[in-house]
Amino acid sequence: MNQADALDLMRAAIWVVLTAAGPAVLAAMLVGIAIALLQALTQVQEVTLTFVPKIVIILLVILVSAPFMGSELQKFTGIVYSRIERGF
Repeated sequence: MNQADALDLMRAAIWVVLTAAGPAVLAAMLVGIAIALLQALTQVQEVTLTFVPKIVIILLVILVSAPFMGSELQKFTGIVYSRIERGF
């Protein structure tokens, strides 16, 4: 394996991580912003108010996007296995 192959493989790995984790991170960000705005408007500074809705929304988003995440990981695994099979 030369440097170009390693760089290409790492680029693909980073892209898979970003696309697989993207929906959950985006949902957490949106919920966090909404709750922060709600806390700022109502001046209710309850710590648990930020965590419980985020956990619930993240779990729901992961349940909905699990097939997408699995297919992305399967594609990446196929690419890695084919490169191993070819000897890079």
